[in-house]
Amino acid sequence: MVLGVGGSNSGDLRADPSTRSLDGKPIRRYEPPRGDVHPDRSLGWIRRLAPIVLAHKGAFLGTLFLALLANLLQVALPAILRTGIDRALTSRSEPLAKYVWLLLIVGLVRALLTLIYRAGLYRTAFGIDSDLRNRLYEHLTRLSFNYYDRVQSGQIISRANSDIRSVQLFLTFAPLMLMTLVMFVVALGYMLSIHVRLTLVAVLPLPGVYWLGVRLRNELFPLSWIVQGRQADVATIVDENIQGVRVIRSFAAERRQIDELARAATALRWANIRTADTRARHNPVIENLPRLGMMLVLVYGGRLVIDGQATPGTLFAFTAYVTMLQAPFRQFGLFLMMGQRARASASRIFEILDEAPEIVDRPDAVDLVLARGEVEFDDVSFGYSSGGQVLRHLSMRVEPGETVAIVGRTGSGKSTIARLLARFYEVDDGAVRIDGHDIRDLTLQSLRSTVGSVTDEPFLFSVSLADNIAYAVPDAPRSEIEAVARAAQADHFITDLPEGYDAVVGERGYTLSGGQRQRIAIARTLLAEPAVLVLDDATSAIDVHVEERIHEALAARLGRCTTLVIAHRLSTIALADRVILLDEGRVVASGTHRELMATEPRYAEVLSHLEGASPEDVEDLR
Repeated sequence: MVLGVGGSNSGDLRADPSTRSLDGKPIRRYEPPRGDVHPDRSLGWIRRLAPIVLAHKGAFLGTLFLALLANLLQVALPAILRTGIDRALTSRSEPLAKYVWLLLIVGLVRALLTLIYRAGLYRTAFGIDSDLRNRLYEHLTRLSFNYYDRVQSGQIISRANSDIRSVQLFLTFAPLMLMTLVMFVVALGYMLSIHVRLTLVAVLPLPGVYWLGVRLRNELFPLSWIVQGRQADVATIVDENIQGVRVIRSFAAERRQIDELARAATALRWANIRTADTRARHNPVIENLPRLGMMLVLVYGGRLVIDGQATPGTLFAFTAYVTMLQAPFRQFGLFLMMGQRARASASRIFEILDEAPEIVDRPDAVDLVLARGEVEFDDVSFGYSSGGQVLRHLSMRVEPGETVAIVGRTGSGKSTIARLLARFYEVDDGAVRIDGHDIRDLTLQSLRSTVGSVTDEPFLFSVSLADNIAYAVPDAPRSEIEAVARAAQADHFITDLPEGYDAVVGERGYTLSGGQRQRIAIARTLLAEPAVLVLDDATSAIDVHVEERIHEALAARLGRCTTLVIAHRLSTIALADRVILLDEGRVVASGTHRELMATEPRYAEVLSHLEGASPEDVEDLR
């Protein structure tokens, strides 16, 4: 055993080295977000997102500068037209071609600037989207199992997709809308310099637009929150229906699930219709009130031209500027709707980012290297957040290289021992030790490299069988992958497949049988070469004779690896050096099978209920 100072939090993906895939191609290294969400929860949502936005400030500010120039040129166009009409057409004091060429040049430059700033703005917005998405996913990898126990996966998926999309859309289009506001201010200033009274007539309807906009914003925010929440509800039901399709069909419950989805979709439809109705009541007025200003300009401005108090060019310029004044207000309703939806989405994203991980490395955590595999549970008590105590003052010790079968009734805490040993959950009281070191003093990276675990329902990814086996060691050579597959008794069915090790398994590995999935999972764990191996009913779907060969291969490959076997059948118990009997979260007996059969009646009772057990089988193991 060697201890070293932990260099980083194991949950920090930035510390992971780049590797190569099985075909020799480099795997792109994870690029950490350039910025982070501000941790102060009292700040508004935009201020909390500001660090991520400011991380792209160079490109962002450059893009906004080009957008400002493009909009200033747009404001300049009516001014050029005004001068051209008055001088080239009305007074004929200057040639018309001069203004035609000037308009052409300004228009082309503005078109070029618009092309550049829009492309830059989209690139920046997608960069911010990527940073926020990576930050959220990185945080999700650090959250403890307790969080996933109480939060539906559909809610997480919705927040990681549609909610981030809502924020990204707002960050993309909000600057464009703000540029129209700058154009509004510049155009208004120029109009005031030409004719104050005509300008006041043009902006007369605008206070009403502002009042309606504020009212629309106040009504949209709660509706936006409801819409996003109900979209997540629909996503949750769809996710559960896909993941649980075999259960649903086995009970012929398709109609019930469709009805449940229909109820959720109806609730979402109601929220969307309410949102659409709210926008329908306000947006037409918001968009058309400025056009009242256009009518007033034509009436009053035409009178001024007839009376000789304004030139035709001035009236034409004012009509163009009134159109520019309308642009921010035509977009005002959309801006408010997107802003309120982004605000609601950001709040839902912050709910995840503000969730503090419960299982983290201590500041002085050390790495455990070359572990001997001594395991000790010292007066451990533990209960899940959703229920009562599972383990009660449990104490047990497993020597290095020992194979121990853990036996007990359902709910006695067998699988919980495996979860606590890998520190997936924190003990309520007592301590779990490896080689005499409290696992809370070890880095999570080194701890979980030391403890390998295989469950009865292993998860396989939708990649090739070789990639699934090499998940813990992505750069493992093919020869090693095939060697662990042979040890797990998986090589023969893999080579029988048309594509062999390159065959891609279906969703969660369901294209394989239960026993095949378990053997792939055992091979995956073998490749990691853990010092402590936990088999939680990991061979439940495997033939007894194959199971025996697997255990022989485990011993040959891992040497005297410390092995904890969560036993649910007699054949597994027969392979253990010692048996530990649990009852109501406590160790009530420990010894060889024969010793417990002779001294502990509760042990015989538990064995009689094991899978495939008969009195003769139990007696044969004496």
